[in-house]
Amino acid sequence: MINLAVVHTRATQGLKAPLVTVEVHISNGLPSFSIVGLPETAVKESRERVRSALINSQFEFPSRRMTINLAPADLPKEGGSFDLPIAIGILIASKQIPAEAVKEYELAGELALSGKLRSITGSLPLALAVKNANHHLILPRSNAAEAGLIKDLKIYPASHLLEVCEHLTNKKSLQAYQADSIAPASHCLDLADIKAQHQAKRALEIAAAGRHNLLLFGPPGTGKTMLANRIIGLLPALTEEQALEAASIASIRNLPNIVEHFYQVPFRHPHHGASSVAIVGGGSVPKPGEISLAHCGVLFLDELPEFDRRVLEALREPLEHGSITLSRANAQVEYPARFQLIAAMNPCPCGYLGSKQRACECLPTQVQRYRNKISGPLLDRIDMHVEVPELPAGALSTIPDKVESSSVVCTRVKKAQDRQLARQGLLNSQLSGKLIQQYCGLSSTESRFLDQAIVKLHLSARAYHRIIKIARSIADLAGDAKIAHSHLTEALSYRKLERI
Repeated sequence: MINLAVVHTRATQGLKAPLVTVEVHISNGLPSFSIVGLPETAVKESRERVRSALINSQFEFPSRRMTINLAPADLPKEGGSFDLPIAIGILIASKQIPAEAVKEYELAGELALSGKLRSITGSLPLALAVKNANHHLILPRSNAAEAGLIKDLKIYPASHLLEVCEHLTNKKSLQAYQADSIAPASHCLDLADIKAQHQAKRALEIAAAGRHNLLLFGPPGTGKTMLANRIIGLLPALTEEQALEAASIASIRNLPNIVEHFYQVPFRHPHHGASSVAIVGGGSVPKPGEISLAHCGVLFLDELPEFDRRVLEALREPLEHGSITLSRANAQVEYPARFQLIAAMNPCPCGYLGSKQRACECLPTQVQRYRNKISGPLLDRIDMHVEVPELPAGALSTIPDKVESSSVVCTRVKKAQDRQLARQGLLNSQLSGKLIQQYCGLSSTESRFLDQAIVKLHLSARAYHRIIKIARSIADLAGDAKIAHSHLTEALSYRKLERI
């Protein structure tokens, strides 16, 4: 008689969930419980959880030699999601459950000592991989809503090991999960709340239309943070493909409310004391950082020069390529990181350089040292540098005649983005190389004007192309087919920090 069982589950490797075959062999010999196949500490500890869960669920725990192999052996295994497949494998190998019962299923779940199923991390990428394999999925009930975001996948949520066993032995079937429809989240922060600052609002609209990176600078209290927080209300809801990518990254980090915020554009706002690993990702087992959590959304860095210089320099490659590759001794993982950078800063350490209301107390060397924290290559990758000046006297108490709400501006932004997608299949910020020449062509007059401006303002070749892309977004907002002189002039006005 062969006491061997085979159960399928999944590991996590970045956004991928490779198949893991759990092989359980029970043989004669002194009682032992060995797990092989590159398990890390949490997986090794599963033997104690599985033993107690089986005994407390009134199953027989074999007092023989048990070997559990997690194949492939060279793939690192982490987390508690292997508890349930190991327990079911032991029950099959000990003839308490028929082997044919698990042929169509993949299982994942952490076991409590009582046999209850606890939630796991990364259930969304796992569910997507199970769907692609044309299998059914059994997992903890607390993960059902998240995994239910994957359409056309049969999910059987369970709360206890006994429920899983009753389902597999046809004693009492689990009910397949029925996902509810998800409505796009509404935004409460409105652009109409901000008084004056018309140029900054216009820049915010252009940045939203082409998904351009934006740096706001000015004295304290002028509304830089308020403006940045309201860009989410100007951006259209995510498509289903974008939402799945963003939600999968959030699932790996076990963030809350993934289902409720499914179509909402991600907005990440890390503190300036965050480390490089927190921002770009990392760790012994590489996990996504803030730039990946902001994928398809916005990364807002307030008080930009207060961030560590190494943290800011680590943003250069992701801003250019839209992804980050984290290499470790035992793994190399690539995470998407196509985010829109919105940053805010003061003009000097005290914040009042150029202020008409309060004198600046900083020495020129202090101002230079403060601004040098932002390197030229990083500043070059930020498309728009916009000053947010002090409000004129009486601006806060004056009721403006006409104030546009975020929903009105969002409608214009969506029309502009629809034009971009219909014309080139990409948003303007994603254009590069030949695509810029093809879709952002300039007439000879505009080309000469821009060449002269680049020489006079000492701008780089990267800045040259970014100005053209900004001008293209301005033209799209206006509904113009070609880039005109006025579009280029306005685009050049948004590179102000390089001229100070």
